[in-house]
Amino acid sequence: MLYYLFQYLENEYQFPGASLFQFITFRAAMAIILSLLISTIYGKRIINFLRKKQMGESIRELGLEGQAEKAGTPTMGGIIIILATLVPALLFAKLDNIYIILLIITTLWMGVIGFTDDYLKIKKKDKEGLAGKFKVIGQVGLGLLIGCTMYFHDDITIKEEKIGADIEQVVSAEGEEQSDFNPAIKSTKTTLPFIKNNEFDYSSLITWINPDLGKYAWLVFIPIVIIIVTAVSNGANLTDGIDGLAAGSSAIIVLTLALFAWVSGNIVFSDYLNVMYIPNSGEMTIYIAAFAGALVGFLWYNTYPAQVFMGDTGSLTIGGIIAVIAIAIRKEFLIPIVCGIFFIEIVSVMLQVSWFKYTRKKYGEGRRIFLMSPLHHHYQKKGIHESKIVARFWIIGIFLAIIAVITLKVR
Repeated sequence: MLYYLFQYLENEYQFPGASLFQFITFRAAMAIILSLLISTIYGKRIINFLRKKQMGESIRELGLEGQAEKAGTPTMGGIIIILATLVPALLFAKLDNIYIILLIITTLWMGVIGFTDDYLKIKKKDKEGLAGKFKVIGQVGLGLLIGCTMYFHDDITIKEEKIGADIEQVVSAEGEEQSDFNPAIKSTKTTLPFIKNNEFDYSSLITWINPDLGKYAWLVFIPIVIIIVTAVSNGANLTDGIDGLAAGSSAIIVLTLALFAWVSGNIVFSDYLNVMYIPNSGEMTIYIAAFAGALVGFLWYNTYPAQVFMGDTGSLTIGGIIAVIAIAIRKEFLIPIVCGIFFIEIVSVMLQVSWFKYTRKKYGEGRRIFLMSPLHHHYQKKGIHESKIVARFWIIGIFLAIIAVITLKVR
């Protein structure tokens, strides 16, 4: 909203400083500052409100050290993350940008699913919360919406540079930015890390049968988007098991994705780094900055010993936003790297469950690979304090983020 206000003030009255709002970097900086202030200052008030309404966490007995002390800690703290993300985004981002619209929808959509689950667990005393099938239906529904929009919406395009283009000449002449780039096109192309000529087109999965099948690429693209959205949101949900783990890991992830979004939407740097140029995608940097600030501010109250838990309200929302950002900037194949913590956690559960069922069928009793899954509980069972586990997972997350950034040039 402020973008449009200051644009008007600059055009009509040459208001001093109004031109700053034309710069993505300035608006991103303002967004992260405001989100930090909202999450830290108003976060305490929200926690007190949740405590007053007796929105305390009911802890299942899992035999983990320090588990009993967590009972009654306010949950549904994901509300803090959602509010601290949406308010700065609404103020500083271009609200007619399709990518911003998708991120707002994702935040509200997954927030409602998570809130419903938490509410049923706490107020209705239903330990299972929202039935798993309804969660999946909600995740699939969001994936379907994102996939259809990405494929069919006219504003979601890419531009490919003409061979031999001189970018310095392009940016030096106002209004000629497009001259050395081919016209914007609809495309199902994405990028593959660590591979030369690293573009991959989803349509190639069916055009090898018959080139005319390219118009049906949505039959492949949309289901893949649905799988990604569902997997990443569940991965974030599983990671939220000990104080500060999900919020801290997610902050590292989204700051990495902010860099990719800014580069992908910048004509100069996308050309220099030979990264796919995605018009209008740079605007996501503002939303991501607000999201990162909200996560860091939430950590003020969520680090050990936690004063509030994010609940499914936060974890499902975090996973959904991260998935949509990665898909929008065509970096979904980087998810196993940049979201490596989520990936490890969800794989540990899959391995544990699969091995348990297999050995029970074969030997008559189930056997385990880990002492407990997800993986962070395995280390708790080994007697490692949760604050140390979290710190080490963050270090691994930073290492994976660096590897992801390196893919900008290493291929």
